[in-house]
Amino acid sequence: MSVLIDRLTRVFEAGHAREVDLLTDAMAPPDELRPAAVLIAVTDRSEPGVLLTHRPDTMRSHPGQAAFPGGKIDPGEDAIEAALREAHEELAIDPRHVRVIGASDPFRTRTGYDVTPVLAVVPPDLPIVPNPAEVREWFEPPLAFVLDPANRVPRTVEWEGAERTYFEIVWEGHRIWGVTAAIIGNLSRRLALTELFDG
Repeated sequence: MSVLIDRLTRVFEAGHAREVDLLTDAMAPPDELRPAAVLIAVTDRSEPGVLLTHRPDTMRSHPGQAAFPGGKIDPGEDAIEAALREAHEELAIDPRHVRVIGASDPFRTRTGYDVTPVLAVVPPDLPIVPNPAEVREWFEPPLAFVLDPANRVPRTVEWEGAERTYFEIVWEGHRIWGVTAAIIGNLSRRLALTELFDG
């Protein structure tokens, strides 16, 4: 087991054994939710990164947005299986190379999804091949950067007659916001960051 996997597992398990105040969608989700999952793939480097994608501008929903690889959970799958399948479909990440740490807090969206994030570690230099139907490009910001609350900036917009607040993370021109930023925010509330990066 690598030092990163060992440390991340320990901090993840400790963080999920305690109560934390989690972020929720700015608008209430509907009663009927479709299960979905995303893979938070951390690269096993001395300074770990996390794999994110930009959706193609031609997609019907959320075009161009930054996202974790993921999608709907198919019948017969659990969240981990779905996250691994989607990462393989979107980025050609072989599930055999993924060391799963665990499933984190579901995030329920106003668009009707119950999204389970799955934290995992992948080798540092996997041959990533984006599927152009689902991925415009991929990028790898440092894990420490995206988890740092100082880099998560609240933004307020007028939406459907009310003010809504969401979070935004900007790294080297890549804008991470909405559900993806909220999932990152919840993970950062679960993990003892000083122990993860300095322990």
